[in-house]
Amino acid sequence: MELIEAVYLLTERLSDSERFGLTSQMQRAAVSVASNIAEGYGRSHTGDYLKHLSYARGSLAGLETQLIAAVRVQRLNREAALPAWELTQEVGKMLTRLIQKVGRPNPESTP
Repeated sequence: MELIEAVYLLTERLSDSERFGLTSQMQRAAVSVASNIAEGYGRSHTGDYLKHLSYARGSLAGLETQLIAAVRVQRLNREAALPAWELTQEVGKMLTRLIQKVGRPNPESTP
């Protein structure tokens, strides 16, 4: 949720001409990360959860790319984008750990 907040605050800095470009894409990607985690958690099967965690990682990678693009095409300065970028790195590490944990067989459930 912090990532969503950071991206929405950051995209307020983008020009109105980016409303249907980077602004929209970055906001949708950030929301997609959290939404896929929540949707996967709400599913009944571990495989579904892992699939949605993978979708969340994909959306996170897209957001990272959009942040880089916004800086490279000079729509955002690096200093402004850095806090959101750092959050993407933190969320990525958390997702990796969660995927590893969920993907491990539960020793208590095996006969």
